[in-house]
Amino acid sequence: MTSALFTPAKLGRHTLANRIFLPPLTRCRSSQPGDIPNALMATYYRQRASAGFMVTEGTVIEPRGRGYAWTPGIYTPEQVSGWRKTTDAVHAAGGVIFCQLWHVGRVSHPALQPNGEAPVAPSALQAKSVKVFIPTGEGTGELVQPGLPRALSVEEIKEIVQLYATAARNAIDAGFDGVEIHSANGYLPNQFLSMHTNQRQDEYGGSLSNRLRFLKEIVEAVAEAIGAERVGVRFAPLFTSTDDTDRTYLGLVEDNPHETYLAAVSMLENAGVAYVSIAEADWDDAPEMPESFRQAMRSAFSGAILYAGKYTAEKARRIVDAGLGDLIGFGRPFIANPDLPARLAHDWPLNPLDAATMYGGTDKGYTDYPLYQAPTADDA
Repeated sequence: MTSALFTPAKLGRHTLANRIFLPPLTRCRSSQPGDIPNALMATYYRQRASAGFMVTEGTVIEPRGRGYAWTPGIYTPEQVSGWRKTTDAVHAAGGVIFCQLWHVGRVSHPALQPNGEAPVAPSALQAKSVKVFIPTGEGTGELVQPGLPRALSVEEIKEIVQLYATAARNAIDAGFDGVEIHSANGYLPNQFLSMHTNQRQDEYGGSLSNRLRFLKEIVEAVAEAIGAERVGVRFAPLFTSTDDTDRTYLGLVEDNPHETYLAAVSMLENAGVAYVSIAEADWDDAPEMPESFRQAMRSAFSGAILYAGKYTAEKARRIVDAGLGDLIGFGRPFIANPDLPARLAHDWPLNPLDAATMYGGTDKGYTDYPLYQAPTADDA
């Protein structure tokens, strides 16, 4: 029974048709040179526009924000024009789509940085147990360890805050319905928030309120630029980690994640943003999100609460029925099943995921997954 997922939901200025959302999923299909969104990407998002809500893959706000080859940007006129193909296609199909604003900070490599310079971060601490993807030739690349970053000056921090606001305005110019600030998975806003990656001694480091300052200033600048009702923020509040393997992204486990992220959510409540999105651990033996945290989130935040991370339709229904979450994201299933909402509604079988085609490449494993076809009498 998945009926709870098919009731309308409120998100900012939008009333959504259902509670299933497409979360941000890195696919590395932008056109080169210039990291420009293209018609193939527009087809991919249009195919999935039956979701109640959609968030794009991480979209880089400036050249220093790149951590992976062939990811799209939102800082040049060509990129803005390229994204317009996607937003036009999604809106024509009746969808609602936000652009995820992304700066990887230290999770990068000189090969991805302007003039081969060091990545930037709150503190000069190298990222471990994570890999970045650098190009090695036309259409080819490899995973490598991030480079040693340099610490940003206060003046540079203020400049990056304004780059987020500019990216948000660009996103609206590109036709997006709003933006999501990526503050999860160990990327730049998360690096400032985390006591493990922020060793600054100025107003951006030390106390929790100081470590939250960077994100707070971003949220305020973006809300002023495009309106708070067009803004969401994504977190990945890991409470424990049971996976020590290298990943293409990482999460940071705080000494007191409940306190850290409730303070962050309370800040967002005061800012009046449309939603908070929580990325849960999604590896095979990942620990469950504590129920007490979900309840505290609901008490602290009056906007929409989104969850994603290896959900089944049954688990999604339980969270929505309990009033703890408003929308539930399905990542890998949505990659392989462009008609996922219909499949969940009717309990149709799912296409398997081709993991080898998730990052980079052509239409294979991207826009060629089939829609569900009901068996015919000839198939019996």
